[in-house]
Amino acid sequence: MYFLKLASIGLSITFLTFTVTASDWPPNKQSDTYILRYDTIHHPVRAKTSMVVTQNKQASEVGRDILARGGNAVDAAVATGFALAVTLPRAGNLGGGGFMLAHIQTNPADKTKHKPNSSVMAIDFRGEAPALANQKFYTRRGKTDRIKTKTGHTASTVPGTVAGLYEAHRRWGILPWADVLAPAITLADEGITVSQDLAWALNAKSIILSKNPEACAIYFSNCSSFAEEGTLLKQPALANTLRLIANGGADTFYKGAIAKKIVEDMKNNGGLIRLSDLANYKARVIDAISTDYRSYQIVSMPPPAGGLPLLQTLNIMEHFPFRKYGPGSAMATHVMAEAMKRSYSYRAKYLGDPRFQSVPVQKILDKRLAASLAAEIDLTKATPVVEITPRLDIGFPDSPNTTHFSVIDKFGNAVATTYTLSASFGSGVVIENTGILMNNQINNYSYNPDMNSDEYEKIPNSLQPGKRPKSTQSPTLVFKNNDVFLVTGTPGGKRIITTVVQLISNLVDHNLNIAEATILPRIHQDIRRDELEHEPGFNPDTLNILNDMGHKLELGASMGSTQSIHIIDKEITGFADPRRPNAKALPL
Repeated sequence: MYFLKLASIGLSITFLTFTVTASDWPPNKQSDTYILRYDTIHHPVRAKTSMVVTQNKQASEVGRDILARGGNAVDAAVATGFALAVTLPRAGNLGGGGFMLAHIQTNPADKTKHKPNSSVMAIDFRGEAPALANQKFYTRRGKTDRIKTKTGHTASTVPGTVAGLYEAHRRWGILPWADVLAPAITLADEGITVSQDLAWALNAKSIILSKNPEACAIYFSNCSSFAEEGTLLKQPALANTLRLIANGGADTFYKGAIAKKIVEDMKNNGGLIRLSDLANYKARVIDAISTDYRSYQIVSMPPPAGGLPLLQTLNIMEHFPFRKYGPGSAMATHVMAEAMKRSYSYRAKYLGDPRFQSVPVQKILDKRLAASLAAEIDLTKATPVVEITPRLDIGFPDSPNTTHFSVIDKFGNAVATTYTLSASFGSGVVIENTGILMNNQINNYSYNPDMNSDEYEKIPNSLQPGKRPKSTQSPTLVFKNNDVFLVTGTPGGKRIITTVVQLISNLVDHNLNIAEATILPRIHQDIRRDELEHEPGFNPDTLNILNDMGHKLELGASMGSTQSIHIIDKEITGFADPRRPNAKALPL
């Protein structure tokens, strides 16, 4: 017999008895406690079979509904990607590019011959430079012309998003292609309610967007007023473009009617993209890269994406007792920042499109290199960035505004996708009569007008026709004993890599739940300057210690927006980062 005490204030205490059999659900361990209390402040969302987590509630609903209709994680990810092009125009896109990791447990649609080295495949659909692009075109008076690289029709690489999403669905999707695009078409046709976040973003970028007549007409009521929260935003031209893609697949975008509209608008406005650029574009399906961190396998995107420095940072951190340091402590923050500096130095020197220059992936990921870099870290003081020099000469041989969404399904398939227009709203250009916002990824190449052409082309991230610029985008999967442990990624520009590193450390090193791991304040450190940027929320005592260690502290705004799924003890949990409004984790 168990006794549950029921108290009536000012009256009397009574007792209720009940019998529990061996088959009953066990009684709460706190059943004799007067007030029940949770052991955590922040609570994740829990799912029975599957989950979608995105930066936009409506897009999450689209992905969740696709899963409910019997679609798998790839179907849901593809549907979500197209929906975000409607609901999150600052980053969701048709005119940009990105990266996808797919862990496929059940793939009845996969009839391809590629045999992966692991259960995770990577799809590189980063934009690439058109044939007419070269450094000379973007040089003015001996300097890089940042107006040309950042805004207008000259700023765009050949977009890869449609090719990437189509390739993923062709290989692994199980619902009909047209059915997967249908929700995005409905959203564009019927309109979306402008959220506080969208209204803020549009108004913040109104100067850039208003320079393009098509963008101004769509987002600012024919250039007559600002987009107000609560108003209805319809995008009929984008709906028609999505219909063409739904009916004709990726070929419509790269070789058909849409391609012709893109090229016509480019030619009319000084842009460089031509029909041959679009027709020659291909999404690249390649093997992911990985490392072991503690007893977990971390899998991320290979070059030109940001997975390599992410994994190298973790390799260095593995040599220090982060659990002993404690989350957010001065020592944990110091060591993490020092590891970030060193991995970013290798990114700066070696990372680029591996089809143009060899990227020494295995050397950079070698555990012996990580050990030597860890040994350089002084636990009492910060190392100035000028003293950090990347090197691969330790004597071992060669070895053979962005958004992110995460999905897991009832079959155990998991998909992590990060894609972007680069800057918020990209180049500010909407292709006439299509609703397609174009990227400004030309700005992501490295430029040095002082070099001659032969020297310049040796730079790993130099601008060359057909080349893809390096990226910090890092969709990531983490496995524990071969089971999915984490599906994650984030927007955030240069802070993407460091944001994902901290999330992983919070889970693996400190045993936090995914909500707690997401909420903790973040830092960013790279190799370009000594400033250690930090979010609000750090303990002043911690900051004082870091300052005494020589870190040049800089208070910054929020960093990243991780959209994560965490499987712990076979329970699916998820959490949408509150750093950007309207994000949502939706379970099934």
